Amino acid sequence: MKHTILVCLVALLAAGCASNPFGSRVKEPFSGSSYESNNRFLRAVGKGVSSADNIAVSKADIEAKTLLAGQLNSTVKQVADQYLGQTQNERAADVADKFQSLSRQVMDTDLADVRKIGQQKYYNEKTKQFTVFIAYEIKKNAMFRFLKKQARVEALQGKLNDKQREVIEQMLDEQIKATEDN
Repeated sequence: MKHTILVCLVALLAAGCASNPFGSRVKEPFSGSSYESNNRFLRAVGKGVSSADNIAVSKADIEAKTLLAGQLNSTVKQVADQYLGQTQNERAADVADKFQSLSRQVMDTDLADVRKIGQQKYYNEKTKQFTVFIAYEIKKNAMFRFLKKQARVEALQGKLNDKQREVIEQMLDEQIKATEDN
């Protein structure tokens, strides 16, 4: 009797250890460090599921670009905050606000130098659905160069004064140098 109870407990313990409370791990396409942002690139992967393949592609495309835009926004805010921490003049906050405004305007129109680094499409016969994965990347220094050009355009349109443009260009030059040094 003791032997049977011991065998049952060992079997239950082994079954409990073998199962993961979260389920089994799934490795999706475009996962790993090659598809994660780093000091030189902003990267994002989108996933779309639909019964129509073109809709699945659109969903994946939108998700990946939204993630890229969010990362860019965070990067620009971080740069502006660093600048505010370094600068103690009365125009620093104004320049940082203009810089963030400029970056939002750029993201509303286009993300510069977006490159598709991969796309995979799957079809599930059971569910009759397509699943699409798309991976994009942006070179940080190319994005900062694009922001620099936009600052010049904004200055020509009278939305930035020369001092603000110079300060924004200085901030961007520092970021470009930092990405190239790494």
